[in-house]
Amino acid sequence: MTVAEADAALTGPGGFFEIVTDNVGGIDMGVVAGPHRSLRDLLAASANHGGDGSARYYLFDGGRRATFAENIDHAAALAAALTQRYGVEPGDRVGLLGANQPGWIQAFWGTVSAGAVAVAMNGWWKGDEIRYGLELTEPKVLIADRRRLERLDGDPGMPVIAMDSDPDPTATATVDGLIEAHAGASLPDSPIAIDDPAAILFTSGTTGRPRGAIQTQRNFLAYLACAYMIGARQFLRFPGQPLDGGPTLACSPLFHVSGLHACAVTAVGTGGSHVWTTGRFDAQKILRLTEEHQIARWSGVTTQIWRLIEHRSLADYDTSSVTGVGGGGSTWSPELQDTCRRALPHARISVSVGYGLTESSGLAASAADDVLKAHPDSVGYPLPTVEVRITDDDWAELPEGETGNVCLFGPVVTPGYWNDPAATAATVRDGWLRTGDYGYLRDGLLFLVSRRSDLIIRGGENIYPAEIEQRLDAHPEVAESAVVAVEHRELGQEAKAVVVVAGEQPPDGLVAALESWVAETLADIKVPAHWELRTEPLPRNATGKILKQVVQGDADYGYIEE
Repeated sequence: MTVAEADAALTGPGGFFEIVTDNVGGIDMGVVAGPHRSLRDLLAASANHGGDGSARYYLFDGGRRATFAENIDHAAALAAALTQRYGVEPGDRVGLLGANQPGWIQAFWGTVSAGAVAVAMNGWWKGDEIRYGLELTEPKVLIADRRRLERLDGDPGMPVIAMDSDPDPTATATVDGLIEAHAGASLPDSPIAIDDPAAILFTSGTTGRPRGAIQTQRNFLAYLACAYMIGARQFLRFPGQPLDGGPTLACSPLFHVSGLHACAVTAVGTGGSHVWTTGRFDAQKILRLTEEHQIARWSGVTTQIWRLIEHRSLADYDTSSVTGVGGGGSTWSPELQDTCRRALPHARISVSVGYGLTESSGLAASAADDVLKAHPDSVGYPLPTVEVRITDDDWAELPEGETGNVCLFGPVVTPGYWNDPAATAATVRDGWLRTGDYGYLRDGLLFLVSRRSDLIIRGGENIYPAEIEQRLDAHPEVAESAVVAVEHRELGQEAKAVVVVAGEQPPDGLVAALESWVAETLADIKVPAHWELRTEPLPRNATGKILKQVVQGDADYGYIEE
C-alpha cells in the first residue's frame, strides 16, 4: 500500500480520521475532528490509560515517576495553587525555566489546566536572555529551578515558585509543596477556546534574537493528530510489523517541540510511557537505561543518534528491545540511516524521520523506512491536513522540481510571534508559513536543500551547505562539519568547510583527501575553497543545531550547556 492509498483509507469515508473544514483565524482549512477542544480535555481523558489511569506516564533517570492518574492530580493541584495563591487567570502567562525534571512537566500541565499560557523558556539561556524572555512575555509568575535563577543575578520582577527540591531563596513556594498543599483539587472548569494560546516556545535563535512562537490549543491537538496518523500509516502499510512495545527514550529539552509536543503531550494522548534523561546527553547512560527498561524507540537529533550507534560500548548492552529509531531537526544522511539499520538490527525496517519546526508545532511531513530507502535525501510526504508549497521570494508558487522557499499551511501552523507583529507579517501570510528552509517537491515528496540563511551564492550560483556537509560527514576521518560562507571580492562568496576530525589530531594530507572526496560526487564549485580543521566539537544550541554564526566568529556562544 502506498502512502497516498494509506492516507485515503485513513481520512476517507469510514476511515479512522474525519477531516472537516473549520475556520481558523479567519481562514478555512481542513482539520481532524476530535473529541478534545483543549489540552485540559486531553489531560482529563488520560485517566483511562491503563483502565484507571494506573499506566506509567513518565520515569526519570533519577527514579521519580508518575502514572497518568497521578499526573492529573498534580496538574489539578498546581492549577488551584496558581489561581488561588497567585491570581493567575486564563490568558495570563506563566514562565517555565528549568532543566528536564518532573517539576517542569507538572508545571506545564498545571498552567494549561488553569487556562494560562506556558512560556517555555530556554534552559540554556544566560541571564540577559532570560530577562529578554521575561520582558517579552510578562509572566505573572515564574516557575524555575535554582541553577537558572542564579543566572538572573537579581529580582525577576514577579513571584517565583521553585521547580526543583533545592529552592532558590527568592522562591515563595515549591512545586512539590503546592501539590501537597492543594491535594484533592479537581481540574478547573473555566472556559478554554480551541484557538486560545496554550504556550509560547522560542525559536532556536541560530540567527538573531529568538522569537516567541505562539502555540494554540489547536496547534497541540493538530500535532497530536499528525502523530496518530504517522502510526496509522505504518499500521496500514505494514500490517505484519510489530508495534513498539516498550517505553520511548526522551532526551530532548522540554522547552522544545521535540520534548514537549513529541514526548510530554503525545504520551498523554496515546498512553505511551517515556524514560527521561537529565543533565548533558550521555550515550552510555542511555545504553544502560535501554537495557534496564527495555526502551523500544530511540529518537533525537542526528548528533545524538550518531553518538549512540557509534559508542564504543554499544555491543556491551542489550539493545534488542529497540524496534524503532528516528527523529528530526535536519535531514538524515544516507550513511546515518544505513548505520542505524546495521547497528540496531531489530529496527532495520523502522528508521523514520519527520520534518517540522517550532512554528509548525514540530510536524509537517514524515518518511517511513521504505520511503527513506528509495529516497534517502527526502523528509517524506506531507501529513494529512498539512499542505506544502514551494515559492519564490515574492510568495509566488514555483513549478514542481524547482528549488525555493518551503511554505506550510494547516492547523499545525502558529498564528504568529508573541508581541512581534512585524516578524509575524514577514513569516505567516494568509495562513501560510514561510519556514526559512529551501527545498523542492517531486512526486509528492519533500526534499530539503538548505536553510535559506545558510545559502552561499558564488558567482551567481547557489551552493547549499547541507549537501556538502552530508558528503563530508560520510568520510571516516570526519566527526562533524559545518560549511559557511566567506566573502570574495569577485565571486561574492565562497564556501568554507569547518571540519572536526574523528581522531585526536588530523592526519597529514587530510584537506587534500577531503577535497577529492567532495569532488567525487559534487560539482567543482561546491568543493570548499577554504578549510579549517578542529578537534573540539562544533557549538550547538540545546536542540542540537550547529550555531553557524558562532562557527563563523560573528557571534559569541551564548548558552550554558546542561
